[in-house]
Amino acid sequence: MSEKIGEKVIFTSAEKFKNEANVFFKNKEYDRAIEMYTKAIELDPKNAVYYANRSLAHLRLEMFGSSLEDGILAVKNDPTYLKGYYRRAAAQMSLGKFKKALMDFEFVAKRRPNDRDAAMKYSECNKLVRKAAFEKAISSDIPEKTLAELHSDLDSIEIEDDYDGPKLENGKVTLEFMENLMEYYKDQKKLHRKYAYKILCEIDVYLRSQPSLVDITVPDESKFTICGDIHGQFFDLMNIFKLNGLPSEHNPYLFNGDFVDRGSFSVECIFTLFGFKLLYPNHFFLSRGNHESYNMNQMYGFSGEVVAKYTNTMSTMFTQVYNFLPLCHCINKRVLVMHGGLFAQDNVTLDDLRNIERNRQPPEEGLMCDLLWSDPQPGQGRGFSKRGVGIQFGPDITEKFCTQNGLDYIVRSHEVKAMGYEVAHGGKCITVFSAPNYCDTMDNLGAFITLNGKDIDKPNFTTYQAVPHPNVKPMAYASSLMSLIG
Repeated sequence: MSEKIGEKVIFTSAEKFKNEANVFFKNKEYDRAIEMYTKAIELDPKNAVYYANRSLAHLRLEMFGSSLEDGILAVKNDPTYLKGYYRRAAAQMSLGKFKKALMDFEFVAKRRPNDRDAAMKYSECNKLVRKAAFEKAISSDIPEKTLAELHSDLDSIEIEDDYDGPKLENGKVTLEFMENLMEYYKDQKKLHRKYAYKILCEIDVYLRSQPSLVDITVPDESKFTICGDIHGQFFDLMNIFKLNGLPSEHNPYLFNGDFVDRGSFSVECIFTLFGFKLLYPNHFFLSRGNHESYNMNQMYGFSGEVVAKYTNTMSTMFTQVYNFLPLCHCINKRVLVMHGGLFAQDNVTLDDLRNIERNRQPPEEGLMCDLLWSDPQPGQGRGFSKRGVGIQFGPDITEKFCTQNGLDYIVRSHEVKAMGYEVAHGGKCITVFSAPNYCDTMDNLGAFITLNGKDIDKPNFTTYQAVPHPNVKPMAYASSLMSLIG
């Protein structure tokens, strides 16, 4: 009898923690929710519901690896708990493992043959699997051709008489074009598809000529700005230019990846950034992020947005362009900037980074993967990545890498920070994130870094709040599965 009473007390206490976690989750305090779910699990480690709930909280924080681990544990502890399969599938999809996710959706659909929701999820995931296979097949047939060669028929597109938007001058981007384009976008109007295609073809040719590591020189008295993730928040991008000035030969910028996805103005962001890159190729720089990839774009909205605003053809064109984005930049041979972080192996040199073959989708391991996906950790050494891709690296790893390569510090992005930035590892690892109130839910500030060539060892931080935007919610164009698996 006393044993049953003890079990009841444990269950009641665990349920109390779970209920507290649910409140934190509802209030979007996902870290606190994870903490409470963990306490519930410690008391009742066989309860599949607790693992499934924690899996979803990890998913909201983009900790896909931890989310997958909890999804697996939910299914292991209760193979009949179908929501566990959904959680595992959600994590698999977020990692781009569509085939494995499909197996879970199929499992549920077979056990609930009359459940329309289960059938729809299986059908939608199956479409993604088939589309991914098709894209892979056609891309491997023609890897060397430029977009202009592949789509020469686009030159014949006519400009309608009633189009009143910005126009390229003799096929080239000018400052007037860029100023008009940004104002046009603020009015929620769309650049003509002929000019959009032209910009993509031009940027494709340019990026092919770039190395995987781009060296940047900032003169002694010159200013240089580094921005982190933008994630389709166009109106916050405009606020950066308002606060810090438009890009120019005297006001250079580096945008450090994740230009698109989640925010529903990703098309406007990417054409603005590509336009400035074409206008100021030696003073405006773009690094690839983990979201400049096919799988991420399929899940988190960019592909859907491009198809909604233009065509599926254009979505495929972006996939090719992203493959040629540089992976990192080195400023004055003293500061290395990449989207994610450092490496699973020791003794990596800058020449190793220059020699990366980047014309591909991000691999699941290796230098390119780590540059796009890794995160710092406070503890020494290397650790398991909660994202399920890349690694976590400690201050000793950063110190050794900087010493071996003659660097003062590294700058990376990839993580939401409450203040928009964070200085870690004794000042040698700086994170900058430039999308304030990320996804309209996180209440974080955005930030950018300004450097002076003479005092490059003294980064300056500017923080700012989110600005209003039109009533289009984040993830408006995301895969329909994203709204269902949560």
